Amino acid sequence: MTEPKPTITYEDFVKLDLRVARVLEVREHPNADKLLCMTIDLGTEQRQIIAGLRPYYPDPQSLAGRLIVVVTNLEPRKMRGLESQGMLLAASHVADGELKNVAVLTLDQEVPPGSAVS
Repeated sequence: MTEPKPTITYEDFVKLDLRVARVLEVREHPNADKLLCMTIDLGTEQRQIIAGLRPYYPDPQSLAGRLIVVVTNLEPRKMRGLESQGMLLAASHVADGELKNVAVLTLDQEVPPGSAVS
C-alpha cells in the first residue's frame, strides 16, 4: 500500500474538473512499451490521453467503449512525443514496494460523456 498524501482543502479539490468520458479508440504508443494512446469522447469534444496501462491490459481493446473518469483541466503534457490532454483515474495495487496491478476506474451505470464527477 502506498503512503497517504497530505490533506488538501475543499477549495483545492474543487479545482479539479473530473468528467465522464467514453473510450472511443485504444492503440499502443509507437515509441513506448508501457503506454497506451486513447481517443476519448467528452460529449462536446474528443481528446487524446496517454496512460501507462499497457503492461496491465494485455487486450487494450477491452477498454474501448467503457465509461471512465478523466481529469480534464490538467495541463497537456508530451509523453514520448505525443500530447496527452487529460488524465484518467485508475487504482494502483502496490505490494512489497512493487506495482502489481493497475485498474482503470469505470462507471457502473450509463451517463452521458461530459457529465461532471463530484
